[in-house]
Amino acid sequence: MSAGKYRKEHNCLNCGSHVEKHYCSNCGQPNLELKESFWGFISHSIAHYFHFDNKFFQTLVPLLTKPGQVTLDYLAGKRARYINPVSMYIFVSIVYFLVAYSPKHVEIENEHKPVTAAQSQKRKATLDSVNKVLKNAGLVKAVPGIMNETTKHIAEDLDREDFKALSFKDQKIALENLKKLNKANRSDSLTKVIGKFSEIHDDRNDSTYAAYLARQKTLNPIEQDNWLDRMIKKRAISIGEKAEVIQETLEHNRPKQYFLMMPLLALFIMWNFRRNHIYYLDHLIFTIHGMTAFFIVSIFTKPLIKYIFGEDSNMSSLIGIAIFVWICWYMFNALKIFYQRKKVVGKMIMIIILYFLSLKLTEMVMLNLIYYVVT
Repeated sequence: MSAGKYRKEHNCLNCGSHVEKHYCSNCGQPNLELKESFWGFISHSIAHYFHFDNKFFQTLVPLLTKPGQVTLDYLAGKRARYINPVSMYIFVSIVYFLVAYSPKHVEIENEHKPVTAAQSQKRKATLDSVNKVLKNAGLVKAVPGIMNETTKHIAEDLDREDFKALSFKDQKIALENLKKLNKANRSDSLTKVIGKFSEIHDDRNDSTYAAYLARQKTLNPIEQDNWLDRMIKKRAISIGEKAEVIQETLEHNRPKQYFLMMPLLALFIMWNFRRNHIYYLDHLIFTIHGMTAFFIVSIFTKPLIKYIFGEDSNMSSLIGIAIFVWICWYMFNALKIFYQRKKVVGKMIMIIILYFLSLKLTEMVMLNLIYYVVT
C-alpha cells in the first residue's frame, strides 16, 4: 500500500535539512507532498496503522510461543521488530485490568431474603412436625421457628440456610425451644446443631459493634470475651460493614500492586540465577515480558470465566487448571532458554513460592491500609 507521493524538492519541510532520498536523515520525517487526494489520505492512514499493528503482532507471537526468546533478542540489540517492553506492558496491562478487574458490587445478605416455594413447603412440613413433638413432650406451645421431632429429623430436613432466612426474633424463639427440647432429651447431635445455630444468631445480633457490646453485657462474666477478642470482633464487624467499599478499593488498586511487585519478582529471579552474573535490568526486562504474556492470556480467559461460564462452574475450574499448567510450562521454558540452564524446576518453584508469599503479604498490607482509610 502506497504511503503517498514523494516531493521532488530535497529540503525537509519539518527541520529544513537536506533530504537525499525519501526520508530526512536529521528528523526522520518522510518527504511527502502536502496535498493528497481523499483516498490517498485514507490509504496513508491505514498503512500507518497496520505498520504499528504488524509490529505489535511481531512481538506478540514469539512472546507467547517462544518463552524467553524475545528478551534475548531485545538484549542482543534486535529491537526494530519489537515494541518496547514497557510500552507493550502498559498497553496490555490497561486492557487486562479493564477486562479482568472491573469492579462489581458485593452482594450483601438481606435479612428478608425471599423464600422459594420449595423452601416454604419444606419449612411448613418441618414446623408441623415440631408442633407435634412439643405437644407430645408437654413443652411450651410451639411458635414459628426451626424445630424437629427428633435430632435426626433436624439434621436431615433443616440446614443453616433455612435458619439464616428466619427473622432475628424467630431465630431467638427457635433456639430457646431447641434448648428446652435438648434439656428434656439430652443429645450430642442436637447440642451441635444448637451450637451452629447460636453462632448464626450471634452474628446476626452482632451486626454492629454496639449490638455486640450490648449482648456481651447480658452474658455471665465468665462467658464474656476478653479485650483481645473484643478488638478482633470490632475489626471483623467494621470490615463486614464496609466489605463492599473495601473490596472495590482493593480491586481498584490491583494494577498498582502488580506493577510494584514486578521489581520484587525480578529480584527473586536474580537471587536464584545470581551465578549468571547479569545486570538487574536484564532480569527486570525478562520479568516484564513474562508478566505481559500472562496478561495477554488472561485477557482471553478471564471473560470466559467471569461472564460466560461463571466463576464457580466446572468449566471455569478447568480453565483455571489450564492457565496454571501454561504458567508452569511458560516459566520453565523461559528460564531455561534465557538463562541457558537445564535444571530450573527447583529454582522455578522457589520463585513461585516467594512471589506468592509476597503477593499475600502486600494484599494484607493493602487491606489494612484500606480498612483504616474507610473506617
